[in-house]
Amino acid sequence: MTNSKKINLNDTLVRQATLADAEIIAEFNRAMAFETESHGLDKETVKNGVEAVFSQAGLGFYLIAERRSETAGCLMVTKEWSDWRNGHYWWIQSVYVDQQHRGNGLYRKMYDEVIKRAQLEGNVSEVRLYVEKDNTVAQAVYEKLGMENSGYLVYGVTL
Repeated sequence: MTNSKKINLNDTLVRQATLADAEIIAEFNRAMAFETESHGLDKETVKNGVEAVFSQAGLGFYLIAERRSETAGCLMVTKEWSDWRNGHYWWIQSVYVDQQHRGNGLYRKMYDEVIKRAQLEGNVSEVRLYVEKDNTVAQAVYEKLGMENSGYLVYGVTL
């Protein structure tokens, strides 16, 4: 559901998340998993996973989008080393924009902040993300921002 009322993005702040944001980030992660994959995630496991990012700096960082002091969205960035590029890939993960704030450019504002930070870092060769194959709405958003399908498939084994 998209909010038909346009917002003023000048009323939106994108900032690095802190441990105090862990609970809302965990809620957003659970909502995203259910919305996109009908997957119910264990509340305590997700909360512990989010908190781990704050206690282990090498895991990554979260960005929060606030609109008039209300948390409206978030995303996580993780880093992967590429020996091919002698630099990092930054992976955008756990993207969520609260339903009432969708369609108003909040993700674009968070994405722009990721790109700015990656450019300032200096050793980031590419910003990537993965998206559920049937989530065509998100795919259209990413393509509108200039991202392209990399041609890779993701395989995994659950341990």
